[in-house]
Amino acid sequence: MSILEVSGLKKIYTTRFGGNKVEALRNVSFSVEEGEYVAIMGESGSGKTTLLNILAALDRPTGGMVKLDGQNLSGIKESMIAAFRRDNLGFVFQDFNLLDTFSLEDNIYLPLVLAGKHYKEMHQRLEPIARQLGIQELLKKYPYEVSGGQKQRAAVARALITEPRLILADEPTGALDSRATDELLRLFGEINGRGQTILMVTHSVKAASHAGRVLFIKDGEVFHQIYRGNSTNEQLYQKISDTLTVLATRGGQPESAGAEKGNGQERTLETAERRSRS
Repeated sequence: MSILEVSGLKKIYTTRFGGNKVEALRNVSFSVEEGEYVAIMGESGSGKTTLLNILAALDRPTGGMVKLDGQNLSGIKESMIAAFRRDNLGFVFQDFNLLDTFSLEDNIYLPLVLAGKHYKEMHQRLEPIARQLGIQELLKKYPYEVSGGQKQRAAVARALITEPRLILADEPTGALDSRATDELLRLFGEINGRGQTILMVTHSVKAASHAGRVLFIKDGEVFHQIYRGNSTNEQLYQKISDTLTVLATRGGQPESAGAEKGNGQERTLETAERRSRS
């Protein structure tokens, strides 16, 4: 069942005095199934950030539609949008977005406090999450007292504690060293394995190689996608690298986001190459 549906999405920005228009997204369509782990990749300026902002209900599209659990995000009243995000979406950011004057525990509790939850319920929710993420002993510490990897685990806990329908991760490994990156990607795999739907925007081939599907955005459109199939992380890493080379060197026309999976296998790079030559 599709939890997220994106159809014909367009976004046009107009300069301050209306002299120029910039088309950030054009006819973007794809869906995300419940329990999927999807990575979105593309060069700087390809439209990834604009797309993420629209999916997060932080911006509204010029055209097209985004539905989460069948609800059109554009139809939500401005007065209700913050509550909608809090109740349905979990966010993991590159720079953690933790408040230095709050302990890690209070940072994690914050969305539930804003939702008016009682302390007993908050504590009951946090206990298993903290245990899973290995941060039980860190909860009373402040962000400036812990490492980058520990901050990101606290940020993941904050995203999970609201029991969101969808986690949106924006370059979640961008500020981490290699060891912390490996740990976070392992945790994402575990979280997804328990049924949590994750959509991650990343420049990191390594991070994307842990996903079940990779969408490539070029010039505001979905250019290509790869399904993991039976590929290992290492094999998927190579396929992603090859596709990024095609994107960077050969240009080409975008393909439909509904590329066939075949027998659970991703489309091969040759498909992208044929399209780029057409």
